[in-house]
Amino acid sequence: MKLDAVIFDLDGVITDTAHLHFVAWREVAQEIGIAIDETFNEQLKGISRMASLQRILQHGGKAEQFSAADCQAIAERKNARYVASLASLTPDSILPGITELLRDLRARGVRIGLASVSLNAPTILNALGISSLFDYCADASRVVHSKPDPEIFLAACQGLRVSPKQAIGIEDAQAGIQAINASGMASIGIGADLTGAGLLLPSTRELNWQQLEAFWQHLHPASATVKE
Repeated sequence: MKLDAVIFDLDGVITDTAHLHFVAWREVAQEIGIAIDETFNEQLKGISRMASLQRILQHGGKAEQFSAADCQAIAERKNARYVASLASLTPDSILPGITELLRDLRARGVRIGLASVSLNAPTILNALGISSLFDYCADASRVVHSKPDPEIFLAACQGLRVSPKQAIGIEDAQAGIQAINASGMASIGIGADLTGAGLLLPSTRELNWQQLEAFWQHLHPASATVKE
């Protein structure tokens, strides 16, 4: 079985916008009388905007105080602040080793996908200058079930026209690892605190073609790595 595709999460794998998300959420949370810190923000990684807002409201004991329209307005305020902060992103904001890995995958004919729940993913890839290196980005606006549901990874596989069993997913969030595993893909986790990943690496610095190739051959010892 050959490796046909590698599908990446965005935040924490391609670049790190977690702090930008945190600042935007903290500001809008303060406006409605809820205080959050960076420890709480860990719970928001890898989940959708509305799911994040619901966790914040529950954290503040205000889950029943806002209508659906109110929640939509709050989420839009957060997104506006976050989008404004994306102007600070440049190619220098790409995490170590990622650009080299993307180029190596492309050179070897391995398809490259993105499975991010961020509705701003295309804007971020453009700001980083790497949109052309991706063959397909799953449309987060069409995803009904957020991670740990595998829906967005399965959508990426479908868009790339590959079987999940012939793909690797890369994530930095526990919900993301669960989603990859549930999809039938092989999973790589970035971060020491994750569990359940087929391969766990401390940072993107260790994420390179040699690691992916060795991991795939370990899973499929009789297989060639790349399509002929």
